Amino acid sequence: MAPRAHTLAKNPVPLTPEVLERARAHFADHCASCHGNDGRGNTTIGRNMYPKPPDMTLKDTQSLPDGHLFYIIKNGVRLTGMPAWGQNTPEDDRETWELVHFIRHLPHLTDKELAQMEELNPKSPQEWEQEEAEKRFLAGGSAKPPSPRGRLNH
Repeated sequence: MAPRAHTLAKNPVPLTPEVLERARAHFADHCASCHGNDGRGNTTIGRNMYPKPPDMTLKDTQSLPDGHLFYIIKNGVRLTGMPAWGQNTPEDDRETWELVHFIRHLPHLTDKELAQMEELNPKSPQEWEQEEAEKRFLAGGSAKPPSPRGRLNH
């Protein structure tokens, strides 16, 4: 539970399309592995956590005051998989407030936004290699990676 002073805090960051874009990119890169791009927690990691991450599109999360969401992101939640994020700097606080705006936007995500987020999700080396092979193939080349220079192919 967030202290009352934090719960009453109002989001000082004005909501703009640029703020949502930055927060969407941050969420896709830092939060989606547990929470999912859509905020529902239906990921391999999220499904296997105890307790499971909340579905942030539902009333239980959406009805929390902005200051409470800020407090959770910044300080984490004890005895769960939600760690504390950010440093005590104005830049990190602004980023956290931007994430609060994005959490409010989760129930309204469009298919286009979800597709943009997928492009920003962290990828394993194997996923990068597969993606590059698909790009080479679609460009009319071979799906196989090029041979390293100076090596003979046997």
